[in-house]
Amino acid sequence: MNKTILIIEDDPDVRLGYQMRLNANHYDLLFASDGYTSMVEAQKKPDLIILDLGLPAGDGFSVLERLQAIPHLAVIPVIVVSAREPHANKARALQAGAKAFLQKPANNDELLAIIRRYIRKDREPVLEAT
Repeated sequence: MNKTILIIEDDPDVRLGYQMRLNANHYDLLFASDGYTSMVEAQKKPDLIILDLGLPAGDGFSVLERLQAIPHLAVIPVIVVSAREPHANKARALQAGAKAFLQKPANNDELLAIIRRYIRKDREPVLEAT
């Protein structure tokens, strides 16, 4: 079964670029283009989220805050990919719960490596034998 990635990005050209790259690597995709829709789509429990910071109807930081406030969504790894100034925004994104921050345009190999590192292998935690 393919892993599912939620792409939260308002630029249709950037979304298309992600779609081409990630479909070629056998990921199923969900899309949201604003803060409100991102929370609706996140309820489908994707394996990973790629998040832009500059969004209508709630910027990426407010999306991160909302994801972290809901226990079953807080476990989904989030990769922030943004054109915003990287130094302050990277620190703020990581502090808010993101696993990684990439500057746009993201390097394809670096993005795929980070996705592979953080995508959940299993949906359920493994219980150790006692």
